Amino acid sequence: MTNILIVEDNVLTQRVLSMALRSAGYTVVTAANGVEALERLADAPVDLVVTDLAMPHMDGLTLLQHIRNNDQYAAVPVVMLTANGQTTVRNQALALGADGFLTKPTGSRELLETISRFVYART
Repeated sequence: MTNILIVEDNVLTQRVLSMALRSAGYTVVTAANGVEALERLADAPVDLVVTDLAMPHMDGLTLLQHIRNNDQYAAVPVVMLTANGQTTVRNQALALGADGFLTKPTGSRELLETISRFVYART
């Protein structure tokens, strides 16, 4: 079973993403910010992280840096999810090691297609 960590501070968005992924057969773990995400990563391994960019306590870019700088998690694919679709933000995330980038609102189909690219690439 593929385990996906969704890091999103908006409860409704977190629920919609979780429901779409669970319906597709993924196991989902959630966190409301980067600090909680690092706790979840320490608790159990995940196969992929989908993280919002703008969150309280620790934003998605800082979380991405922590993931990439930790040998235990460095190879885990990270897909950034944000309402800010500016090219500079996308380039910054990709330069820090993001594997993919989705702009909100994203449809379930686009989400699942993006995730499947990384999940199947790892198996």
